[in-house]
Amino acid sequence: MKKRFLWPLGLFIVLVGFLAVGLNRDPSVVPSPLVGKPAPAFELPRLEGDQRFAPKDMLGQVWMFNVWASWCVACREEHPVLVALSREKLLPIVGLNYKDQPADATLWLQRHGNPYGLSAVDADGRVGIDYGVYGVPETYIVDKAGVIRFKQIGPVTREVLDKKIRPLVQELQR
Repeated sequence: MKKRFLWPLGLFIVLVGFLAVGLNRDPSVVPSPLVGKPAPAFELPRLEGDQRFAPKDMLGQVWMFNVWASWCVACREEHPVLVALSREKLLPIVGLNYKDQPADATLWLQRHGNPYGLSAVDADGRVGIDYGVYGVPETYIVDKAGVIRFKQIGPVTREVLDKKIRPLVQELQR
């Protein structure tokens, strides 16, 4: 008779445990299966000019890969941070213009400043899918060997830059 009552109690305790763990997690942190793995290969046209870009072009450098679009409201929030970072020349910043019209993207960069050494055009979003993009903006730090070391979902803020990105980049550049 007692066993019949212990099962529901045990199940209740397990459920409360899962709930407690879930409530203590930061909902803005979404683990990426790509961190620690080579950046997915691709080759896309650049927004500027007739050349193309592939991640293999960046081998030997620590670099930032920022997924952005002219229609993205949150991209406006992070853009001044990226412009300031580009002036520091801490690392090259490569943009991935995601599901955007090239003319709109070019005009947006002219109006707001261009922090990117170059921007690749992902018009159909296929490269974004390979990188596991949930939505723009998203930012990746890629090491000299082409391995993704960090992923930021949402805008890069000054706090994220100072507490996470800058120390990581300085470590990877050693």
